[in-house]
Amino acid sequence: MRRSIPVVAATIGLALTLTACAGSDEPAGDATSSAPAANAGTLTVWVDDTRSGPVKEVASVFEEEKGVTVKLVQKDFGDIRDDFISQAPTGQGPDVVVGAHDWLGKLVQNGVVAPVELGDKAADFLPVSTQAMSYEGTLYGLPYSVENIALVKNKSLVAEATPATFDELVAQAKAVGTDYSVLVQQDEKTGDPYHLYPLQTSFGAPVFGTDASGAYNPDELGLDSDGGRAFAAYLTKLGAEGVLNTSVSGDVAKEAFIAGKAPYMITGPWNVGDFVSAGIDVAIEKVPSAGGQPSQPFVGVQGFFISSKSENALLANEFVVNYLGTKDVQLAMYEAGGRAPALQSALDEIGSDPIVAGFAAVGIDGVPMPSIPAMDTVWSDWGATEVALVNQQGDPATLWDQMTSAIATKIAAS
Repeated sequence: MRRSIPVVAATIGLALTLTACAGSDEPAGDATSSAPAANAGTLTVWVDDTRSGPVKEVASVFEEEKGVTVKLVQKDFGDIRDDFISQAPTGQGPDVVVGAHDWLGKLVQNGVVAPVELGDKAADFLPVSTQAMSYEGTLYGLPYSVENIALVKNKSLVAEATPATFDELVAQAKAVGTDYSVLVQQDEKTGDPYHLYPLQTSFGAPVFGTDASGAYNPDELGLDSDGGRAFAAYLTKLGAEGVLNTSVSGDVAKEAFIAGKAPYMITGPWNVGDFVSAGIDVAIEKVPSAGGQPSQPFVGVQGFFISSKSENALLANEFVVNYLGTKDVQLAMYEAGGRAPALQSALDEIGSDPIVAGFAAVGIDGVPMPSIPAMDTVWSDWGATEVALVNQQGDPATLWDQMTSAIATKIAAS
């Protein structure tokens, strides 16, 4: 992601702002605002290498102002969830962890996370971020970043406006005469339902239905619908036309786009920094609808969770809400990791960056990745079936029905 704010300036501003905030008597909404007594204890915080720098800066100020010790433990991001679940009940786990919102189902199911009290501050965050960090109506995490995929356009290859439908987009892209038209990464065995999801939702076929509050309902499999079967037929069509190819992995797609071999690619901000560094003039746009309804990508939210087993719960909530939840901290973490801030004021600060603004505009219409435990049972059959559809290995409706039946059976048994 292209940077908009110098890291040094952000770090200096972070320290100054936190020092000022720590000395303020103003509470942050309904969150705990009274300073813990000196030497109140130790907070253990698990972070990965990307977030360790900004969190270390915050922790230093927190230690000085609150008279406590913050122990940072750096872990591989992929290990945090399962290690947290196994260690928290023993009393040896952390007080605070960084993590992804789609971990919530497992974390709540295992009873290792506590609700986070944001109070009035909840309204300061993007609604999709607090929705994603909630489970069955309760907020369990402080969001700090949002990310989603979008359509990335090479403006030097296509100067015309982006068409309104995906079929028109493919036709326009093929007319350019490059090796590929619209790059969508796939895997030869597991497919990639995540990158195809905007197309799927445009057929009115979400993975799950939702209740009146917007929470996902595992008993309502949105995949099992006429829209889902229409999407299955459409994938077979795209495979037959050569638009989708299961041998085009993420790395292959990225390198092809950098080499100018396609005018369009469906991808996320994690690749766009390299596109810009390669001198490509890009535009970030919404994926056109293939099925007549709005295309909605999954939105991923990352943030901080508080352990339900923490012996310093008030202290942890103070650190998470009133320190990690500030604009300068969220900007510093944006600088470190390239993910757009979840705090509206921080996002506004970098909103002049067309790349950040482009992804944010697409994400507004996105939907949170389901965090319910049932989601774990979906991916395998979903991806494998999409591989079969792209490779035209059977009747689309039959393959799709077999998939939904298998998924429903696994959900019922879980």
